[in-house]
Amino acid sequence: MALRKALLGMAGMLLVTVVVVAQEGSVTTTAGKSGDDNVAAAFSETSAAHVNLLSGEATSGIDTGDAATASAGSGGAGASAIPSAPEPVPQPKFVFGGRDDYRWQLGLGVEFFRFQSNIINASLVGVSTTVTYFTNDWFAVEGSLVTGFAPEIYQAEHVKYFAGNGGIRIGGRRARFEPYGHGLVGVAHLQPQTADNSRNALTAQAGGGLDYRVNSRLSLRLEGDWVYTKFFSQNQNNYQGIAGFVFHF
Repeated sequence: MALRKALLGMAGMLLVTVVVVAQEGSVTTTAGKSGDDNVAAAFSETSAAHVNLLSGEATSGIDTGDAATASAGSGGAGASAIPSAPEPVPQPKFVFGGRDDYRWQLGLGVEFFRFQSNIINASLVGVSTTVTYFTNDWFAVEGSLVTGFAPEIYQAEHVKYFAGNGGIRIGGRRARFEPYGHGLVGVAHLQPQTADNSRNALTAQAGGGLDYRVNSRLSLRLEGDWVYTKFFSQNQNNYQGIAGFVFHF
């Protein structure tokens, strides 16, 4: 009876051993057959190896290195695709009439004109009107009209002087103090009529002045000139002074 139990026990152990060996062989065979088609990747190559357990980001399962590279790449592409805003154009800094729309000047002033000749000597007071157009910042063409009146010299005769001139002017138009020089030629008319003499004569004017810029539209002017005339078939060297205003437009 005891021998029978021992034999049954040995037979059971042998059966268990055979079953275990058979199962291991089956697993090995299955792994060998599918090794070429479905081999599990190494742990270091999976996304799990890059999980940062210390980070609270929801995307902890993504390769942070690849994500950073992708983000930098996409940011660079976006930056290059969007044109940068152009730099603001600096506003020009004009100093008292440097703008192109201030090329014209209109001068109005009170004139004192001293006329001397062998027939008439008179001190005349009148009005000077000047129009100037600048072709650039320092060169201009200019025209002027001058009137002068003096007290009675003969019975019921007053001295009256009129002149129209044209020429050039050189001087700046951008500063507060604007000195200038000019030269003009034209025709003058003098009354009263004298015997055997024309009331019209050639005239020339040369001199200069100084404008003080009050603002971009207005200046104060002082001017002094030598004035040449040829009345009574003689040469007269006279002078005039002007004080007035200049309007810029």
